[in-house]
Amino acid sequence: MLVGVLAGVGLSWGEQGVTLRGKPLTLIGKKAQVGQTLPTVRLPDLGLNMIDLQSFKGKVTILSVVPSLDTPTCEKQTHILSEENKGLDQSAQLVTISRDLPFAQKRFAKEANIHNILFLSDYRDAEFGKSTGLLIEENRLLARAIIVLDHEGVIRHLEVVPELARLPEMEKAFHMARGLINKNR
Repeated sequence: MLVGVLAGVGLSWGEQGVTLRGKPLTLIGKKAQVGQTLPTVRLPDLGLNMIDLQSFKGKVTILSVVPSLDTPTCEKQTHILSEENKGLDQSAQLVTISRDLPFAQKRFAKEANIHNILFLSDYRDAEFGKSTGLLIEENRLLARAIIVLDHEGVIRHLEVVPELARLPEMEKAFHMARGLINKNR
């Protein structure tokens, strides 16, 4: 469901939250919006080091948000980010955020042979989910989304997938990231 478009930048939110195989789910927290700076949040990486999302400033960043890496759709989304980014991993920061434990994320990255994505976990208190409006009330997982941040950490593209079982339009996010990189050259 496309709710709005700002300056050619896609912004989509399901009007009633998101669904899982047609069953409505409720998103809680403060909804992130295109044009806003990403909230200050610190999340653990695979080595349990706390990473401040504000540290991405200075580089275009693609945040791929998934409910759990242990599902086929989330696995596919992560492989697309890693393997089909057409060189973006050389000039942009690629990040996957889920509520999986860092240990599970580490196992996934090793088994999938993915080395060009920073994995961050929102397992502790769902701070990222709450601060972006992507936390699902019913199951405490994150809604599926793709977010592109510019060099200043400002959200320039945001797609919250209305049906969790579907993939976001990754190529749109890649296109936006390429445009932001080329703009600042």
